[in-house]
Amino acid sequence: MHILQKLACNSFLICSVLAGAQRLPHTVVPEHYAIAFTPDLAGATFSGDELIRVKINRPGKSIILNAAELQIQKAVITQGLHEQEAHVSLDTESEQAKLTVSGELAVGPATLHIHFTGILNEKLHGFYLSKTGSRRYAITQFEPTDARRAFPCFDEPEFKATFNITLTIDNGDTAISNGSLLSDTVGPAPGEHTLRFSTTPRMSTYLVAMAVGRFQCARGNVSNIPVRICGTPENDHLAKVAMRYTFEILQYYNHYYGIKYPYGKLDIVGLPEFAGGAMENTAAIFYRESLLFIDEKNSSVESHLAVFLVLAHEISHHWLGNLVTMQWWDNLWLNEGLASWMERKPAQELHHEWNVALDALNDTNTALQIDSLRDTHPIRAKVETSDDIHAMFDPITYDKGAAIIRMVESYVGPETFRRGINTYLRKFQFRNATAEDFWTVMSQVSGRPIDRIMRRFVSQPGEPLVTVKAECSTTKARSIEDQGAQQSMLAQQRPSTDITLTQQRFFHDGDMDNNSQLWLVPVCIKTGDGETSCHLLQHRQTFVRIAGCMPWVFANTNAVGYFRTQYAPDNLKMLAAVVATRLSTPERVSLLNDEAALVTAGKEKIGSLLDLISVVNKKPQADIVESYRRTLEVIDSHLVTVGNRESYHLWLRKTFHSLLAQIGWTASPQESGETRSLRANLIGILGKLAQDPETVTKSTALAHQYLQDPASVDSTLARSVLQVAARAGSAALLNDYLKALPQMNTPEEVGDLQQSLAEFRGPELVGQVLSFDVSSEVRDQDAPSLIAAVLANPANQDFAWQWIKTHWEDVERKITGSSGVQIVYGAGRFCDAGHRDEVQEFFTQHKLLSSERVLKQMIERINSCIKYRDRQQDKLALWLYEHNAMDSKQ
Repeated sequence: MHILQKLACNSFLICSVLAGAQRLPHTVVPEHYAIAFTPDLAGATFSGDELIRVKINRPGKSIILNAAELQIQKAVITQGLHEQEAHVSLDTESEQAKLTVSGELAVGPATLHIHFTGILNEKLHGFYLSKTGSRRYAITQFEPTDARRAFPCFDEPEFKATFNITLTIDNGDTAISNGSLLSDTVGPAPGEHTLRFSTTPRMSTYLVAMAVGRFQCARGNVSNIPVRICGTPENDHLAKVAMRYTFEILQYYNHYYGIKYPYGKLDIVGLPEFAGGAMENTAAIFYRESLLFIDEKNSSVESHLAVFLVLAHEISHHWLGNLVTMQWWDNLWLNEGLASWMERKPAQELHHEWNVALDALNDTNTALQIDSLRDTHPIRAKVETSDDIHAMFDPITYDKGAAIIRMVESYVGPETFRRGINTYLRKFQFRNATAEDFWTVMSQVSGRPIDRIMRRFVSQPGEPLVTVKAECSTTKARSIEDQGAQQSMLAQQRPSTDITLTQQRFFHDGDMDNNSQLWLVPVCIKTGDGETSCHLLQHRQTFVRIAGCMPWVFANTNAVGYFRTQYAPDNLKMLAAVVATRLSTPERVSLLNDEAALVTAGKEKIGSLLDLISVVNKKPQADIVESYRRTLEVIDSHLVTVGNRESYHLWLRKTFHSLLAQIGWTASPQESGETRSLRANLIGILGKLAQDPETVTKSTALAHQYLQDPASVDSTLARSVLQVAARAGSAALLNDYLKALPQMNTPEEVGDLQQSLAEFRGPELVGQVLSFDVSSEVRDQDAPSLIAAVLANPANQDFAWQWIKTHWEDVERKITGSSGVQIVYGAGRFCDAGHRDEVQEFFTQHKLLSSERVLKQMIERINSCIKYRDRQQDKLALWLYEHNAMDSKQ
């Protein structure tokens, strides 16, 4: 993207595996699956008939494979002409089935023939049931460990095999799978037809896909690869954007990788309900509708970017993940980190207007925020159980993984790095790989110590804080001139800039420990003369000397480093003087992000950050405003007091009102997406934070206009005005929002309106919103994020928390898989000891899948917020007093 009987050790069960571990033995490996499914959508069940061709590597009487929530009616093991019916024992805890026969199985080929039945669950994993209106769909989502819920299998990524899928389904329905459709025949029963799909290349079980129901598809062709964009009939008219972007992405990847798309066809399928954003099933990518189907003429800039990036991410997996797959889930970053890095390549090349480098920087900042916690984890962490595996799908794996790749790519150069990627793919295609495989290839191709750099960043938790101190000095240098026998020594005075770089682990709460961690950090320094020099910081402290006396230095050129930077006070002051003119936009955002983190940790004063924001606003850009918008929200929630709230609002209005006035409220046809996004951000700040009466009034009018005709309001502006209006809205407006939801025409419109509900305030309205969120009117895929948004709203937190605890059974019914962690994240927005203890106690008693680490992180965040308030609240009050006093004198 989510009671084994005691056996003798001469069986195929590995007895050396520790109790509780869930790995399969390697004594039997699969080579090919032929599976015929008959799903019953009306009865929410399915039956299957399966042939698995295996290779037995060690003699014995038992074979272990994975099975969960299945009933196995019969299992037969055949070798040559010898057929034996197996006794089946199921271990529900380890999700394994043991097939035991009376006669010994010899080394060599064998065939398993298994008849089984299962349930189409409603939990959005395995083989599950999805409903929309009067229609039903049967969908699969197998990553990471849920193929075993659809068919008995060797459900680990290392056990690659080929697959033949056959589906017998109702007339009127169709089906999509990994292979191309070979035949569609009538029967075998009246009212049925049977679809047989072609044999897949070798792949892991988690990439098997099936979708059954009524689909309509748009068709195209890219470099002789048939492409379809499929979805429910209601979304048939919204496929054009996805098709156009798919063409662009496939053409780019075919060129970049030097290996043509290797799977024969590509189906991209938008589904009524899908737990994740999308899933890279081989040649059959499954999607959440809102990330695939958008209106070509009336969609926001953010929606276009999201559709492109998710398409690019999932399609990139067909090389990075599907063609070459991590050997085990501890190296999930080889799939997800690489795909997260790669997804921006085609956008950067083909759509300069989106500024995807800044989007990547936002993801890096997200990873840095989590990685600064003590309860973080290495990119490659120990993984044993299914719960461990689910917990790996987080920003450390995705965003930190991608950030490390970007840093190393910049260090060796894009073309060199590309050669390394392509060598890696050719060497391991249709096979599995480890982290060592990857960075060994990259080191060999580049001739640089990538293995040493990546090993430290991948194998240890946390992030470096690089402190920078630059001083201008005059040093004595001697030169020798040889003129025959005569030598003259000339002493010269040469000015230079001496830079001291120091590294230590950075912690979110600002506390220090005696941690001995060191990284091998590529640091590229940009100086006042416009030059850049790169250095490897591998010791605690490194000295760099640059010729000439530089007025300023910036130690993260192009903002590609995975570290925080802190400058000596004089250096920061000189850097701030040129931040709006001499640093690139990513570099300005990086500086702001780092200063915000340092303020939270108590290493800088809040006033210095607000002064820096004022400086960068002289050259306003949407991405820069977006980068510090969350900081302004946190200040409003946790530092501002009743006594200075109006002063803070006044500063916000003075700072941002003139910027909004410059660009106005109405978008022109020729206006850039950058300006549209800037307008939306400014309205959000002025309306939600500054509570500017003019902004609230105009937003409310536009919100009413949107409810009548969504196309009449600029789509990039829609969510901001809907949220601002909701923040000041009444019960009547809430009812208008709820009544309008079923009338929305696109998934984006539904999403904008649903997300705005969290802004309504007051116990009565918040209770009504939460009751709606747990109702049947909201899809299970959406409910946890909507509930979390209400809980994360500081104005609603206490009431929402009490409501959630009181109505936990209703909330829990809407949780599928690990989606409940979103609610734990929402609870992490508290900033006091009382709620911290309640959150700890409640989620300890009501455990959610993959939430253990997240809960620890959220408790740590709350503790850090308490320290942040204690450190900065008085400093903010003083800064606001001095700032307003200065304004009054002017």
